[in-house]
Formats: sequence, structure tokens, C-alpha cells
Amino acid sequence: MTPDPHRYDLDALRIRLIDEREGEVDDSIPQLADADPELFAIALVTPDGTVRSSADADVEISIQSAVKPFLFALALLDTEGEALDRVGIEPTGESFDAVKLESGTGRPPNPMVNAGALLTASLVRGADPAARDARIAAGLAAFAGRDLAVDEGVAHDEHLLGDRNHALAHLMRAEGTMRVSADDAVAVYARACATVVDAETLAVMGATLACGGVNPRTGERVVPAQVARDVVSVMATCGVYDGSGRWMRAVGVPAKSSVSGAIVLAAPGRLGAAVVSPPLDAQGTSVRGRLASEALSDDLHLHSFAAR
Repeated sequence: MTPDPHRYDLDALRIRLIDEREGEVDDSIPQLADADPELFAIALVTPDGTVRSSADADVEISIQSAVKPFLFALALLDTEGEALDRVGIEPTGESFDAVKLESGTGRPPNPMVNAGALLTASLVRGADPAARDARIAAGLAAFAGRDLAVDEGVAHDEHLLGDRNHALAHLMRAEGTMRVSADDAVAVYARACATVVDAETLAVMGATLACGGVNPRTGERVVPAQVARDVVSVMATCGVYDGSGRWMRAVGVPAKSSVSGAIVLAAPGRLGAAVVSPPLDAQGTSVRGRLASEALSDDLHLHSFAAR
């Protein structure tokens, strides 16, 4: 019998793993360096809109790279699929901020690395950065089922200190891949990464993808089913960077990690989930988040490739 996620004890799972002390908090900007290493939250959302959460699930963080699947979804929607011609979908085996494009095309390798997210953010509908900011804010709010704030300090520092992102944007401009200015592209992406979420909100966003683009809390169709399918497929192969293969073997659930310690998971037709814990492993994935995701997969029989 398949276990019932409505009865799953997330606080017990949190207590089981909270003493894990491996990993380091990211220090790329001051706000991330100041994150509480003891923060640990887990949430899940089922297709009927039920939200289950542990302690700390209402603690707010910046979404960081966990925004990338949703930027990809909005770019696919707003370009009527043209984004698939502008960005690759293959894993890289490289770090998330590698200054590298596809040989021969000048495209970013996939939308889950920084180059790809810079490009997808630039493809979202809007005549200028302010309009794209507004479109992204509205789109993320639809995925979340509520309006989301932006941490202006994080957005400023992401823009100011994102030297590799500026390098990637200039490289894509030189290749003719990016059609907005490099500074505009970095500014829009930095602001998207500075969107404030908590574990419950991020789990709703993951559940919207898992439910084929329909937000299970509001009933709103946010993106077409094919867009959700395409996004979740790329999450499965590229969402945890050069650890994506190990992730899919051990967890088997499409996911996207982030340097703030957030992980968003989308188990198609089953549930969305999120784990937040700032200490990261060498691949930039939350250590407790990975362990909690493995436990959720095992306990709730979520692995995509396990016989049922």
C-alpha cells in the first residue's frame, strides 16, 4: 500500500536529521553568509491542496537558484516555446556558474545553470527590465498562490557582486544569444533570485509543477501541462548541477537546489515539496535537504524509477 502523505510526520523527520552538522553556509553575498545554520524546515503539498509542514516552515529566505525552473516555465510560456531553441537542455558536469556555453551554438547548456537562467529571465515578456521584473513577480505569485516580496538588499548585492553572471551575460551578448544588455539581464535575474519564500510557499510552487501547471491551492492554471512537463523533465536531468545523476539515483524526484539551502521538489501527480537548510555540500546542495529528500522519497515511495 502506498503511504499517505497526509499522515506523514514531518517534524519527526526533522528531528531525526537536525543533528547533521556537515556542510558550509554560502558566503557569496553577506545576507547568505549570515544565514542561520540551524534553520531546517520541510513542507509538502498534495494535489488536493493539503499543506503539511514542520517547524521553521514559515521562516523566510531568498529563493536564489530555486527560482530557475519557474523562470524557464515563464520563458516557455511567453515565447510560445521559442525558449527551447534559445537554451539547451543537456547536463553540463560543470558548476552552476561555469563560464561556458554550448560549442557551435553559443547557447547556455541548460536553464538550470546561471547562464541559462540569465537568458530565460531575459526572454520573459516585457519591454524593459521593470516590465520583466513585474512579469516575473506576477508569474512567481501565481505559482505560489500569493504575492511574494523581494529582498532589495539581496537583489542589490546579487547584481553588484555577480561578476561571473556579468561575464556570462557579456559572453552571450558577444555570441548573439542574448538580445538585451548584459547589465539589464543580470539585474532582472538578481531580483528574481532575491524573491522571498518560505518552505511552505516553495512546496506550493513545486506542487504547481507536479500538478501539470495547476496551482493545487488556488485552482489556477499557471502554465500549460506541456510547459510543466518540460520544466520538470529538465529539473530531473539538470536541477542539482553536476550532482543530478546521483540525486536521481538516490532520490528519484525532479528537484532544484539553491545556495540559500532551499530545495524544491516536484513528483509529478504525487506532490510538491520543499526543504530549507543553509549548510551546503560541495555541489551547492543543502546537506540536510538532500537527506530529508531521500527520506521522503523512501518513506512515501516517490522514486520515479522504483517499481510499485
